[in-house]
Amino acid sequence: MTPGSGFEADSRPDAGSTFDYRVRFDEAAPDGRVRPSVLLRYAQDVAWLDSDRRGFDRAWYRERGLAWVVRAIEMEISGPIELGQTIRIATRVIGQRKVWARRRANVEALDGRPLAWLHTDWVLIDERGRLVRVPEIFAETFRVPAATFDLGRVTLGPAPEEAVRGTVVVRPHELDPLGHVNNAAYVDWLEESLPHDGGGVLPRRWQLEYASSAGAGEILTAESWPDGTGWSHRLVRASDGAELFRARVR
Repeated sequence: MTPGSGFEADSRPDAGSTFDYRVRFDEAAPDGRVRPSVLLRYAQDVAWLDSDRRGFDRAWYRERGLAWVVRAIEMEISGPIELGQTIRIATRVIGQRKVWARRRANVEALDGRPLAWLHTDWVLIDERGRLVRVPEIFAETFRVPAATFDLGRVTLGPAPEEAVRGTVVVRPHELDPLGHVNNAAYVDWLEESLPHDGGGVLPRRWQLEYASSAGAGEILTAESWPDGTGWSHRLVRASDGAELFRARVR
């Protein structure tokens, strides 16, 4: 298996796929550990690779005017992932409802030690950005059961006066092929707003909800505050006060 591009595919359509990634120099923080946002990028990539091998490549979506966008993520890192380390990521769709589906990604060391897991809730939209029903062929091809869980949500109260506040200006390189900020960039902004703790106590869990999208040049206001068990974080558009992103870190 070639790190970063290869996969092992079980012949069963419901088995998911497994991929290897080597943590590159630019993907590690000053402490030598992988940045949390990098795991979101890996999870997004393996989702596409798994979809491609089943016949649902980008051309398939373009022809039908459809696209998946991330609505919520829950991630837990339980062990350190170091610069230069090769990790193994297994991905599969674990549940689906009318307009959304959840993928699970398990991250392990090559010796089988669990390092992290992610749940990503994807919603399907059309060319106008409207939610559309997931085609029946998806459940048939991926052997996806009906979801017994709800779409991920993060509910936050008002930020206290002592909250840490800052401003973010969206830069062009933070946009993805759909023309809006990639979901991983929000986690970079979140991590920048929290106090540095030398790599963080593990395990650490992130709960993320993407309420709306931001475009190039937009000015955003970030606010973060301790909430007793960790940190809460909110990102709003400065021009109209619309909430774009809510998160908790435990």
